Amino acid sequence: MKFAKATISKALTVAAAFTLPAGAAYAQGAEYYNGKTVTYIVATAPGGNYDTYGRLVAEFMQRHLPGSTFIVRNMPGAGHLIGANALYASKPDGLTLGTFNTGLIYTQIAGHKGIKFDLNNMSWIGKAATDPRVLVVASQTSIKTFADIANSKEILNFATSGPGGANYVEILGLTATLKLPIKMLSGYNGTEDQLAMRRGEIAGSIASRSAYDQFVKNGYGRYIAQFGGLEKDLPQMSDMVKDEDAVRLVNLISVQGSIARLTAAPPGTPAPQLNALRAAFKKSMEDPDLRERANKASMPIEPLFGEDVAKAVSTALKQSPRVVELLTEAFSKDKK
Repeated sequence: MKFAKATISKALTVAAAFTLPAGAAYAQGAEYYNGKTVTYIVATAPGGNYDTYGRLVAEFMQRHLPGSTFIVRNMPGAGHLIGANALYASKPDGLTLGTFNTGLIYTQIAGHKGIKFDLNNMSWIGKAATDPRVLVVASQTSIKTFADIANSKEILNFATSGPGGANYVEILGLTATLKLPIKMLSGYNGTEDQLAMRRGEIAGSIASRSAYDQFVKNGYGRYIAQFGGLEKDLPQMSDMVKDEDAVRLVNLISVQGSIARLTAAPPGTPAPQLNALRAAFKKSMEDPDLRERANKASMPIEPLFGEDVAKAVSTALKQSPRVVELLTEAFSKDKK
């Protein structure tokens, strides 16, 4: 009889866990973090906007998960592939999360051999910003328009992070479809590309607008074009290309800026912990202190949360056969 009573009691406890109101379920998840250490992986080197956003998110999520300790771990390499692969393979206990480049969407579409993840299966927590992509060049170059790039008689060096990075795929794809006189130099992380431009080693690159705003304001670079976004002060890349394949690629690049600065946890993260992480992320994005600090640093904040991010990523991954072919061809034409 004692065994039967214990069994019934345990069953009732389990059943109650599944019928808790949403607020109670969140509270249970939040309590889990009291006294726990959370690792926040940033898939790039210290410095640069990915690191800055990641550290800001980690700091405020710690604030909104009482008793937790967040530790930022930089894992640069292979255009964010190393960090993303490590995050995906982490134990799904709610104690590891992180951020990586949206260019990995391109990488997955193309079926790059270096990926060991499926973005469809990530436990999505949120995204911090809408941050359109821009084509930027060093101010000491003679380049003033996109036509100057297309018609250049000299080979132009453009900086990229690595094979998994957004700008790697974007520059590779545009160079292949439009036959641009560009040579890609990889391995630039954080703000290394900006320093290389100032030294005259690099003519230009493609990046998120917020990453280059201060660089351009300081007179070290100039914007040539923007991909998507609501700003009206720059020419739109979509108005400069007529080639059908290039138009498809430009449209895909424009989508990437709408889901910038992602935060995710490994697949299979338990619902109570995932809900608590999502709630802490949302509170962080709404925190006036975070907003003020982001504004001072010219970091746009336009968040999206949980399943809405999952849907946006899933939609971006569902491309037409021709876009898939374009990205695959672009990777195959890489000389590295």
